[in-house]
Amino acid sequence: QVQLLESGGGLVHTGGSLRLSCAASGSIFSIWARGWYRQAPGKKRERVAMITSGDSTDYADSVKGRFTISRDSAKNTVYLQMNSLKPEDTAVYYCLARATDKDYWGQGTQVTVSS
Repeated sequence: QVQLLESGGGLVHTGGSLRLSCAASGSIFSIWARGWYRQAPGKKRERVAMITSGDSTDYADSVKGRFTISRDSAKNTVYLQMNSLKPEDTAVYYCLARATDKDYWGQGTQVTVSS
C-alpha cells in the first residue's frame, strides 16, 4: 500500500504562482511513475503532468511552459510548480502514484485562481 499526502493548494490571483507537494509513504519501492491530475466542477479528471522514476516528464498541452513537475527522491516527494496561473486552472488537484499493483490517489487539494 502507498499513502499520499498533498499540500500547497490555495487561492491566488491570475498570473500568480503556487507549488503543490505530494509526499509518499508505505510501499514506495513499487512506484514507477508519479504525477498530478485535476478536476474542475462539472468536468472529467484530466492529466496535468507525469514524471517517471527515470525523470522523464510529460505535460498536458494546456500547462506546458507554465507548470513544472519535479521530484525529490530522498523525501519521496513530488512537486508541481505552477506559474502564470489562469482562472481555467481552478480545480481540485490530485496526486497520483503508479505502482506495480495499482494506482494510488491523494485526497486532493483545491487550487482557485481569481480573475
